[in-house]
Amino acid sequence: MTQSNVTTIDVRTMPPHDRHPLIFTTFNKLATAQAIELVNDHDPRPLRAQFEDLLPGKFAWTYLESGPSLWRINITKLEAPQKSGQCCGSCGGA
Repeated sequence: MTQSNVTTIDVRTMPPHDRHPLIFTTFNKLATAQAIELVNDHDPRPLRAQFEDLLPGKFAWTYLESGPSLWRINITKLEAPQKSGQCCGSCGGA
């Protein structure tokens, strides 16, 4: 991945309530194969859970640095999974 495909977001000095909205807004603007490099002062496990809930199969999460005082995570936008013609069940069969 070339450097131009990565957008760095350092959230360490941001108010906590502003972090997730900025990360998701930035991620949603990415093209397939582009990535965010997230810089944080803790392991953002709740953020990863939110990505898994909202965007299953549409991102790759790679730890570049794992603390103890600095965490860097690469979050890459993946191509949307191909539909197999079968229901995934998320709509409840509606």
